[in-house]
Amino acid sequence: MYGMVNKAVEEMVVSAHGETVWRDIKRRAGVTEEVFISNEGYPDEITYRLVGAASELMQTPPEKILHAFGEHWVLNTARKGYGHMMAAGGKSLGEFLCNLPHFHDRVALIYPKLVPPRFEVTDRTATSLKLHYITHRAGLTPFVEGLLSGLGRMFDTAARVTLLQSKAGGGDHDIFLVEW
Repeated sequence: MYGMVNKAVEEMVVSAHGETVWRDIKRRAGVTEEVFISNEGYPDEITYRLVGAASELMQTPPEKILHAFGEHWVLNTARKGYGHMMAAGGKSLGEFLCNLPHFHDRVALIYPKLVPPRFEVTDRTATSLKLHYITHRAGLTPFVEGLLSGLGRMFDTAARVTLLQSKAGGGDHDIFLVEW
């Protein structure tokens, strides 16, 4: 993952718990990098270890940490770093989600080595859709649920997210029903 992801994890932890807790998390995770460079690639394992150490230290399930990180990503990181792209994504939750499959195409112009997930939208109605999340990375379903929750908050829209199929449960990808 790019350093921007690990920097965002750091930002989330420091803003909620302070620098000392972040240093403890890094120590527990065995992460020696002093600073993460946003446009530099890092092994995915670093991010997973940081989440695991945060879970251990805060006595919070990793799924809850990932969900909170998904919300933080949308409401803080993406808004600050990609505000123009976020604004171009749509004027409503439904419109944004329908445009989500193209979002990473635009991000890949900035980060050429990016290996992004794929999103596909099916079964669109006036108040719901199915969002297909296709990735080679394991364990990020709660992160995507947090992203979707954060997008609902960003658009001031009550959104209900239901996991219909999971890669972890034997599916070839995750499918979410998003209703608003």
